[in-house]
Amino acid sequence: MRKKYLWAPAVLFVLAGCGHQPGAGAVSHASTHASASPVPPPVVAWTGLAAIDPCALLTPQDRSTAGVSVPGKPKDIAGARACDWTVPGAFGVTVTLSETDGLADLEVAKKTATKTKVGGHPALQVADKKAADGTCALLLGVGEAASVQIDVSNTGFSDTPLACRRAGTVAGLVEPKLP
Repeated sequence: MRKKYLWAPAVLFVLAGCGHQPGAGAVSHASTHASASPVPPPVVAWTGLAAIDPCALLTPQDRSTAGVSVPGKPKDIAGARACDWTVPGAFGVTVTLSETDGLADLEVAKKTATKTKVGGHPALQVADKKAADGTCALLLGVGEAASVQIDVSNTGFSDTPLACRRAGTVAGLVEPKLP
């Protein structure tokens, strides 16, 4: 099993999404019989996170609820699609979509992670309360091989409980839109 390591730097937690998710390739078989009809490609009902724009996960109304007054800016974090909202003088939120790493693929320090659930998704809340650095992350499992990471970093890197409340608010707004 491939493991990813989640490090807790002072600025933000970064989810490293390496590689790509193999696509479901359709195999067509040529028939030697003239009466046989071609086999149609399989229908893939679950599109996973590939169909989601991370910046569209927070609507203007959602942003207002979360105290985010600015539109998101798309970014790439180690190959994973992400969106960053920075509220000057207050805090920043980053939502990162990993199409290749489920919760079981992530390894976090046990002393900083708490198992929880956000809506119908299993989750881990990651915060180092002893460091009191004003950062908190919620990692939501999306199926067996995908995850969404919500990072909050307070300006001044203080008040970790506030960062976790903010991350919880954003996770609650994002979760219903996930597969």
